[in-house]
Amino acid sequence: MKKTRIKDCRIIHLPKFQERAKGNLSFVENLKQIPFSVKRVFYLFDIPGGESRGAHAHIACNQFLVAVSGSFAVEVNDGNKKTRHYLNRPDMGLYIPFGIWASEVNFSSGSICLVLASDKFSEDDYIRDYKIFKTLKSDVSSS
Repeated sequence: MKKTRIKDCRIIHLPKFQERAKGNLSFVENLKQIPFSVKRVFYLFDIPGGESRGAHAHIACNQFLVAVSGSFAVEVNDGNKKTRHYLNRPDMGLYIPFGIWASEVNFSSGSICLVLASDKFSEDDYIRDYKIFKTLKSDVSSS
């Protein structure tokens, strides 16, 4: 697993076109607003207020998360440092590269989390045990 750090996670503001009477439009294009090509799109919804999701890392998959409705926080952890990002606008999202432990927490009622992923689903890409994650990250740090 390549060494990725907290500083590699970042908020990306998406283009926003406003028309007073007709509402707003934002978009994402491969390799333009986000630094990868999208191979999978999924979304989380009907999550009870205050609940959490995620709590895993990916070996190879990069992700971009957008709160298309409501709000939630994303806690990211590189094995050494932790930080929290708040998502509450559909014209901004959080880029999370592979090798970062991420948890989506404190969903507001009615929230929808859109996830753009760089790879198709593969259970083998997931690290769901934090102790294993820490071991893999420390192995990278020592090499």
